[in-house]
Amino acid sequence: MESEQRIVTANGITQAVRVAGPPGGVPVLLVHGNCSSAAFWEPLVRRLPDTLRVVAPDLRGYGATQTAPVDATRGLRDFADDVAALLDDPSLFGAPDARPVVVGHSLGGGVAMRLLIDHPHRIAGLLLAAPVSPYGFGGTRDLAGTPTTPDFAGTGAGTANPDFVARLAAGDRGDDAPASPRNVVRTAYVADPAALGDDEDLLLDTVLSTATGDDNYPGTSVASPHWPGTAPGERGVLNALAPTYFRIADDLVAVAHKPPITWVRGDADVIVSDTSLFDLAYLGSLGAVPGWPGPEECPPQPMIGQTRAVLDRYAAAGGAYREVVLPGCGHSPHLERPAEFVAELLALASVPAA
Repeated sequence: MESEQRIVTANGITQAVRVAGPPGGVPVLLVHGNCSSAAFWEPLVRRLPDTLRVVAPDLRGYGATQTAPVDATRGLRDFADDVAALLDDPSLFGAPDARPVVVGHSLGGGVAMRLLIDHPHRIAGLLLAAPVSPYGFGGTRDLAGTPTTPDFAGTGAGTANPDFVARLAAGDRGDDAPASPRNVVRTAYVADPAALGDDEDLLLDTVLSTATGDDNYPGTSVASPHWPGTAPGERGVLNALAPTYFRIADDLVAVAHKPPITWVRGDADVIVSDTSLFDLAYLGSLGAVPGWPGPEECPPQPMIGQTRAVLDRYAAAGGAYREVVLPGCGHSPHLERPAEFVAELLALASVPAA
């Protein structure tokens, strides 16, 4: 399928939304991750059958959607509220009461989970692709999401690589430094850069569409007396992902209507992993961040174990989920293993494979 971009006003902001397929098709809502945009889904959309109605918004501060501020104290709810406001737009879904399968990647997985909690009867199913843990990103020590420190030190905006942020703001398209956006896409977004193929520049464009600053990416930070000396502020994307504000495990388990969940991840993911190269505690254990106080005081976050433990509770409370692990795959299963990813999506949407 080919998609087209539309501009709509929903939840008080101007949103850019990519749409593909017939209005009467089976509704699918694609929610992109951090430092990307709806166009990050384009390689997937090309592979989908025209029996689907695909809607993929740019989240606030990404792509062509309005650069509205992100209130980190609401977790990812600003994003979820924006997306929820699209569900009643018949020009997008073809009906005012659409119940889509929601596909969320990385940060978008957290948005999808929040959307389910807040609007359980509007969701037909969730496909979580390399999702953030239900206990947020970083700063927790065990499968129950116990905080490592009282202020969740080592999480939030202060953990962002300042060189990457500067290059992002400058629109750097080069590959002369490890922190250049192009090299981050090649080394962190996928396990093998060959998976990017001819779409590398398209995908880089989505990364460079990220709005930078205190209200967006990465956000604000505050000093902490605990290692590594920084804790989340109250504004911006990375703080909205911090466990200070994004802790939805109990709410997800308690949701009254429990649609099926498929969790797809790669075993070579370096972003969402029990050994994440973006978790300062794990980097400290490697000696990459000085002063790490050791595994008893500051262990790496068991991200995969946390998600599995929460989904096990979801299933025990009456829901159902499947965990699909793709060998040799990194952080972007829909790019790296598209055939398997499409099959999982179609199965969840109850659409026969082509």
